[in-house]
Amino acid sequence: MPLLLSTVGLAGLLLWAGQTVDALIMPNATLALAQPGRTAVRPLSALGVPHYLRKRHISAWDMNAILDYHNYIRATVYPPAANMEYMVWDERLAKSANAWATQCIWDHGPSHLMKFLGQNLSVYSGRFSSIVDLVKLWSDEKQYYLFPVPSECTPHCPWHCNGPICSHYTQMVWASSNRVGCAVHTCGSINVWGKTLYQAVYLVCNYAMKGNWMGEAPYKMGAPCSACPLSYGGNCKSNMCFPGLNSNGLQWL
Repeated sequence: MPLLLSTVGLAGLLLWAGQTVDALIMPNATLALAQPGRTAVRPLSALGVPHYLRKRHISAWDMNAILDYHNYIRATVYPPAANMEYMVWDERLAKSANAWATQCIWDHGPSHLMKFLGQNLSVYSGRFSSIVDLVKLWSDEKQYYLFPVPSECTPHCPWHCNGPICSHYTQMVWASSNRVGCAVHTCGSINVWGKTLYQAVYLVCNYAMKGNWMGEAPYKMGAPCSACPLSYGGNCKSNMCFPGLNSNGLQWL
């Protein structure tokens, strides 16, 4: 199955509350600054992220916030999803995200993994209130997406960038992408299409299974949990196929 083409675009320069922030966008990899104070962070109730766990590539608090926000977006898709799977944290994906984030390269990678993993990127130069600010720009693309196939949000870049982007959102809500692992790294400098950002916070999120397959919808429309894979044993939580506490869905290494 062919993948949606990955393209590169320049969205422009944004000013938020007197702050100058750089915002550049490309499908599957967003360089974005969310508006401070806009993001409502839900209670940290994500499954399987122990509060005692501390990793250099991301804090337990940020893990919970990212995972909770993804599941919130997945649970509230419209039209409703019949086969949306509950997303869990995968430490192997987080480690691979960290290995890439520390390179401070503004591009998808490493190339040998991109055949198997989905990936969303954000970079933030400035102050922000929550890690979710770096993720919310992806979910905000929902306004440009029309179920089932995102035919109207594939701008032609990098030479003639125009039109909306929604491939970050569709990766977030791809039903079978039930594992995510992210890393945050502060880059002393990072070059983004010829523009250098300094002390930039770089977020890399890797997904499995890989989403954004050309010609396919991210999920099946229908009553929530009415088309869950048999491996879930009929378990349903918050409109999503739920693995249960004894599932192998949690990947801790």
